[in-house]
Amino acid sequence: MTKYIAVAGKGGVGKTTVTALLLRQLIQHKPDVSILAVDADPNANLNEALGFTVSSTISDLLEETKNPKAIPAGMPKDIFIEYKLQQSLIESNQIDLLVMGGPQGPGCYCYPNDILRRYLTTLGENYDYVFIDTEAGLEHISRRTIPQIDIMFVISDCSARGIRSAGRVYELIQGLKSSVKSVYFIVTKTTPGSLNALEGEIVQTKLNLIGDVPLDPLVTEQDLAGRALFNLPDNSISVQAINSILQKSQAI
Repeated sequence: MTKYIAVAGKGGVGKTTVTALLLRQLIQHKPDVSILAVDADPNANLNEALGFTVSSTISDLLEETKNPKAIPAGMPKDIFIEYKLQQSLIESNQIDLLVMGGPQGPGCYCYPNDILRRYLTTLGENYDYVFIDTEAGLEHISRRTIPQIDIMFVISDCSARGIRSAGRVYELIQGLKSSVKSVYFIVTKTTPGSLNALEGEIVQTKLNLIGDVPLDPLVTEQDLAGRALFNLPDNSISVQAINSILQKSQAI
């Protein structure tokens, strides 16, 4: 049965870093599993963290369906949309990637989104794991574009504002129509003593703190050099922290 894992939080807190390293460590533990990664954040950059190149997004492809002339004569619209969606899938030996893209323009996308929902549900069944790097608003989950979530990691950086934002994300999760079975909290970019200083803020979120990811100079070096975070060395403190979190979450 497919296990769905999502990562949520406001921009800039390290969602994509956490997602890439969770994927890295999952493959370390289970090299033979099949994984679909879905970048549902409008500010999509999971592909860069994984070392992939993206030529178009699902949002770009769905925009084409608004033009009747784009659909070949005699081809049903739903078949055309599914064909275009399949084209957007980036395949590799270890991870396949779908990038949702930015906010869609004016006009009704109800029909294409219904096709997308069915496509992702069917596609997800072909994988052992589906990882979603989602946006703070959780739009794709609340609309049930993403069918279900077994584990949700809510991410905050090491600041009072970030932790309060994570608490608001948790409130959204609790109000979702879709089922989220387990929710864990991760604080990133921590320094010695910072979690103790923020303990009161963390308690107020009512989130289950599963671990933290210390500020890692190797992550900064990778970012500055434009190298994939997926390729961080084993001795990276971020890699070691995420490895511990992954095992505690029982995602593997």
